[in-house]
Amino acid sequence: MLETIGLGPADEEIYHALVRRSRATVPELVADTGSPASAVRRSLALLVDLGLASRPNGRPVRYVAGSPDSALESILRQRESELHEVRGHVRTLMEMYRAGSRFNHPGELVEVISGRDEVNHRWVEMQRNTRSEMRGFDRPPYAAPQAHTESNPVELDLLRRGVKYRVIYDRSVLELPGWLADVTRGIKHGEQARIAPDLPMKLGISDDRLAIIPLLRTGDDAVTASYLIHPSPLLDALVALFDLAWERSVPVRLSALDVEEVGETLSAEEVKLLTLLASGATDKAASRALGWSERTVQRHVMRLSQRVGAQTRFQLAMEATRRDWI
Repeated sequence: MLETIGLGPADEEIYHALVRRSRATVPELVADTGSPASAVRRSLALLVDLGLASRPNGRPVRYVAGSPDSALESILRQRESELHEVRGHVRTLMEMYRAGSRFNHPGELVEVISGRDEVNHRWVEMQRNTRSEMRGFDRPPYAAPQAHTESNPVELDLLRRGVKYRVIYDRSVLELPGWLADVTRGIKHGEQARIAPDLPMKLGISDDRLAIIPLLRTGDDAVTASYLIHPSPLLDALVALFDLAWERSVPVRLSALDVEEVGETLSAEEVKLLTLLASGATDKAASRALGWSERTVQRHVMRLSQRVGAQTRFQLAMEATRRDWI
């Protein structure tokens, strides 16, 4: 328990024995702990140095335990002060690092990763090292099989720890079976998801310090190589690109929505359908995402149009936006 303030297990055992007695001689502590006299003396010297014990004058030599609350509190305050200084030094080092990184050789700013296993490994490693926020563009193809139907366990773990995830999904993912269920799981854990047409690439950004771009050529059906982008103007441009795309994309809503204007409630399925249609999904794509037939999609669209008095899908979209359904 006290290793963080510099006491090893043997030192802590002797400290506990001294606290129990309040004051004790070396032979008494040897008898209590079974430790050699030389080890007891070393531990007592450390306790005195830390201010946890004192050695008054007199014979026989006795050691007196200080009041644990005040003695330990003093040490903790000192450690906190030291940690505060370390944090300040870290900030200074980061400023030096960022300044130095601007002058690195261009070849050091972009790293090429080859091999599906290595790509997956670096992707997981980049996420685990994220402290504040992961941002990304998501679109096929994927490095790992079933990546679009199974939740990212690293993401779920980081969401539980307070790391933010903002993901923009390309409209093409709507054609993938199981996509909506996967995104639903992520959103329930805190992911912020949006949909956009024709994302230019797959992209992951960890805080503002690292980005990964899968290297895809026409016809590739799997990710086997990626670019790793280190702090540079290129990374700054990717962050700006994400922010712009985020503002122009459609938020994914999954829960039922109270409709005050007509005293009704949109079902969760209707909210999902409106979100998909607003992102430009075809009836076929929406039916696959929702697990419906195309006729069922068309029937729901007709009912929603009748509810708001819309004659066309464009009018339905405008009215749904005005009512804050999407």
